[in-house]
Amino acid sequence: MTREKQIILAARIVSIVFTPFYLPLVGLLVLFVLSYLNLYPWSFKLKVVALVYLFTILLPTFLIHLYRRYNGWTPIELGRKERRMVPYVISILCYMACVYLMEQQHIPHFMASIVIAGLVVQMVCALINMFWKISTHTAGIGGIAGALFVFADVFAFNPVWWFCLLFLVAGLLGSSRMILRQHTLLQVVTGFLVGFACAVIAILKL
Repeated sequence: MTREKQIILAARIVSIVFTPFYLPLVGLLVLFVLSYLNLYPWSFKLKVVALVYLFTILLPTFLIHLYRRYNGWTPIELGRKERRMVPYVISILCYMACVYLMEQQHIPHFMASIVIAGLVVQMVCALINMFWKISTHTAGIGGIAGALFVFADVFAFNPVWWFCLLFLVAGLLGSSRMILRQHTLLQVVTGFLVGFACAVIAILKL
């Protein structure tokens, strides 16, 4: 395998591992580790994590994969701006279902606010995508950074090392999307900033 193919393979792996749907799950894990929410029973925390994982990662990823296979497109072909709206709609509906179920099960609203922040990021990206292609991958990691920014202030912990890790991942992810020729530098940076802003506003307002 040539070095160019190795770089492309590595970029694809990074894009798959750091799917844009991870914002709510990572946000919840940060809360359960760094805040008073770690006092909840393990059974409750596992239930919440399983619910969020099912509706914000597993289900939208599976449905989008079926949609892509049905149309006979490769992941690269699905990345075209005009073909991204249906995946956006699928993910938005899955996030809405997750919020609804969390409210029905009386899960604390602050936990649901993380999923709502992810939903806002998806909706804003879908709106922007109607006119201009934006990176949802970096919007997702930007949303995690925004949520961490708010949590650090609310729960009074030092987020420096967490931010260092997130910026490293964001750099790898943005570079991977450009290597795969899915986005330009401007689209990658804009995605991160949009995700960060949406998460901060959504969580503070809720």
